[in-house]
Amino acid sequence: MTKPVVELFARKDCSLCNLPGCTLCREASDVMRRTLEEMSFVCKEIDIDSSEDLARRFKGDIPTVFLNGKKVFKFKVEEAEFKKKVRNEIIKAGISRLRNKRSS
Repeated sequence: MTKPVVELFARKDCSLCNLPGCTLCREASDVMRRTLEEMSFVCKEIDIDSSEDLARRFKGDIPTVFLNGKKVFKFKVEEAEFKKKVRNEIIKAGISRLRNKRSS
């Protein structure tokens, strides 16, 4: 089965945002880790400060989460909604796999 791919574009160092008390990137990463303990998906955490292009693209929009290439969250990642979206992608992949087997 193909696993869903989740990409988190965030900062590794929250202090670089210059927003007092902001922990949104860390919170998003924690949600992904907890969900990964329950479900199987590919998790990629991308530090936007690793390239000028990423820093320019996501500077004011972090954290941003993509699921199978579609933007699903920006700023606050709601854990229950995140789990629901990942679960739906897992189900879609399973249905697709079954259809492919039947048509073979």
